[in-house]
Amino acid sequence: MNSKQAKDEIKKMFPNGIKFDKGKQDWTLLPWDEVTDIVKVLDYGAKKYDRDNWQRVPDAVHRYEAAFFRHMVAFMHGEKNDKESGLPHLAHAGCCLLFLAWFDKNKKNKKAVK
Repeated sequence: MNSKQAKDEIKKMFPNGIKFDKGKQDWTLLPWDEVTDIVKVLDYGAKKYDRDNWQRVPDAVHRYEAAFFRHMVAFMHGEKNDKESGLPHLAHAGCCLLFLAWFDKNKKNKKAVK
């Protein structure tokens, strides 16, 4: 069976069309407004420091853990937005988690686990 015959056979089997996307990542599951807030935090940091500066911060894992908790505590105490940036504390916390995930995955700037 050649390629054209195979395509014709698939059309017969699936007259309404078919898409082989089972098991593929579904990016539509992301809450895009919240992702946008995290990108705003990244933009803010890039302007304040430098693009990708977060990758070069000494003792970054400890410092981003601490920053994550500061933002979460502020949020839990009723402060929705960071006073300096004006952006949501939860977006800052999400950004810290992404940084920590990156450091963990890339085995960089890791602190000793006891």
